[in-house]
Amino acid sequence: MKKIILITGISSGFGKETARLLSEAGHIVYGTVRQEAEPDGKLHILKMDLMDTLSIDKAVKTVIEKERRIDVLINNAGIHTGGPIETSPSENIKLQIDTNLIGMVHLTRKVLPVMREQGGGTIINFSSIGGIMGLPYQAFYSASKFAIEGFSEALRMEVERFNIKVIVINPGDFCTNNSANRRKFLAPSSPGDPYQDQFEKTLSVIEKDEANGWRPEVLARKLVKIIECRNPHQRYIIASFEYKLAVALKYFLPGKWFRKILQGHYKI
Repeated sequence: MKKIILITGISSGFGKETARLLSEAGHIVYGTVRQEAEPDGKLHILKMDLMDTLSIDKAVKTVIEKERRIDVLINNAGIHTGGPIETSPSENIKLQIDTNLIGMVHLTRKVLPVMREQGGGTIINFSSIGGIMGLPYQAFYSASKFAIEGFSEALRMEVERFNIKVIVINPGDFCTNNSANRRKFLAPSSPGDPYQDQFEKTLSVIEKDEANGWRPEVLARKLVKIIECRNPHQRYIIASFEYKLAVALKYFLPGKWFRKILQGHYKI
């Protein structure tokens, strides 16, 4: 059945591929970008910035005026920052939390009354493997994703009686533009920074993992199936066997043991 879908962040990566496949599958897709963009096939492109509440309000209003409903909201857009907790610039921390969490919350709150009044809907929130385990030198990214986990759990219980489903997506490493984008928001190095050597060593591991990750089309194809599924799961971990194993070990091993495994992987 054709659905009206609003997805954030379609300029590249997961968002771009997911919007394309959903449109090709016959759904009506509205995708958001921060900069003006040319029309792309059957996709409806909206200019929206998660840091700008007025642009969020306008985007939702546009969809409602044209379609009278929103069946699926995909909260995909976000950014990656990196750096030591102690020396990361405050502006990077604020940007990370405001974009990945506060903007997503505002958009969700604008869509909820629409879904209530129409009798239901589906909200898909992008977390991460980094939302299940804290990643070194990506603390504020992990913090934003941990927050999305808690937000989604609470939201799911509050809206169940309105027939609104809440699904969390936990991607592993994918080969997207994350590495390049993160480098725009790295903590600047300075002489005598006590973390710099270790940060660079760990960052090289992070970027290598991402470069060797799956293509975003893998996740996009899975999302199309989730959206078209009558009874989807609450969570989908879309990652390699190694990452799924790491998630299992996180819950079964003593905390110190699991920390040692992560430290070994990230050369700490």
